[in-house]
Amino acid sequence: MQAQFLAGGGLGTHRPADTAARMSNHGKAICRVAVTAQTDVYAKAGAMVAYDGFLQYEAVSQTFRRALGEWASGERSPLLRWSGDGALYLADMGADVLNLHLDNEKLSINGSHLLALDATLECAVEKVKGVAMMAGTGLYNVQVSGTGWVSVTSRGVPVVLNCAEAETYVDPDALVAWTTGLEVRARRSMKLGSLVGRGSGEAMQLGFKGTGFVVVQPSEDTADRLKIRG
Repeated sequence: MQAQFLAGGGLGTHRPADTAARMSNHGKAICRVAVTAQTDVYAKAGAMVAYDGFLQYEAVSQTFRRALGEWASGERSPLLRWSGDGALYLADMGADVLNLHLDNEKLSINGSHLLALDATLECAVEKVKGVAMMAGTGLYNVQVSGTGWVSVTSRGVPVVLNCAEAETYVDPDALVAWTTGLEVRARRSMKLGSLVGRGSGEAMQLGFKGTGFVVVQPSEDTADRLKIRG
């Protein structure tokens, strides 16, 4: 077949990275999941954009759907369980994708950023307590634990900040996920009487301290904030 040259290079530019990883990036906005027998994956409903091989999906159990899809995701979008033998391609409205491998670790994720995770990982819904609720990050997060892969989305290329080096402060609207076990506290940096920054992340941040990391997106335009702005 004769190669068709597209903007930015030939077709080879748009092929998936040559990797044997369970989850890998195909471009910055698509997650490629290598699905084989006994390695099922949970994925956000509506996130499948393509697949090859023989794959099929089923709705998760009502208990699991209630526990994760409908409760943790503020968008009421349930998860689907994919199985078979092939490659599954996932995306969410063109958002950037970050694939993380957990090694007997725990990760707390804003449900709206959860794209996919290994079915072997343990999941639970955790109520975001105290300071996070005050900061407006939502009432529930998904806590994923164990050893395996998880894929999250970000509005723009995210950064992963190591909190062990120094206490790290994050705008709640830019927060995607963090490793559990970190000490979390709220901090107000707005001076009394100042109107600049009121109602934004500049007025209140979440501080993370300890051994672990936080994932931060380069955007403060959460769906809730956009909704408020109209």
